[in-house]
Amino acid sequence: MSAKLRILLTGFGPFPGAPYNPTQPLVARLAHLRRPALDDVEIASHIFPVTYAAIDRQLPEVLAKVKPDALLMFGLAARTPFLRVETRARNAVTMLWPDAANTRSRKRAIAGNADAMMFGPHTARLLRAARFTGIDARSSRDAGAYLCNYLSWRAIEGVNAGGPRLAAFIHIPLLARSGAVRRKGFPRITLEELVDAGEAMLMEMVQLARKTRNTQP
Repeated sequence: MSAKLRILLTGFGPFPGAPYNPTQPLVARLAHLRRPALDDVEIASHIFPVTYAAIDRQLPEVLAKVKPDALLMFGLAARTPFLRVETRARNAVTMLWPDAANTRSRKRAIAGNADAMMFGPHTARLLRAARFTGIDARSSRDAGAYLCNYLSWRAIEGVNAGGPRLAAFIHIPLLARSGAVRRKGFPRITLEELVDAGEAMLMEMVQLARKTRNTQP
């Protein structure tokens, strides 16, 4: 019997300006899903502190421990009222905003003069899966210049270095904690809707990872 397929889900903790990060409950809900289609799948999860040092230290550690076939990452885009499926990581890092450890980047690029790196064509399938749930989901070419983009870059480096075969980053909007009442000025997307969309993308990622594994020599 072949080894189980392994999927790693990640989110972020709180950071300056966002004392509540909805990626944490979202990842927790997805990690505890029980579905027949997931019987042969091991789902691991990890929450990153919002610091550059934590990503550089913890990402290699968790990839080495879990050895995931696919990596599905979630981050918060507090000023975007819809779900964003990122298609690439930019070689950019902000020097303006400190991370949660009050550390600022001393350079504007992550890796010299390198070009942006693409996640791959599978992001289109994740976007379609999310949209099928009825959520407002859109493709994005700009993951920003903060920790979400930085993690995306490091994750793609991991894929290119022989780590997980697939990686994807999903930006989610800021939610009202109650997630129940939609009044003027409140977020339009609830946690339950995000869980539905997250489950759809997770299922799609499982299928993609299984197909990729089966086509490997």
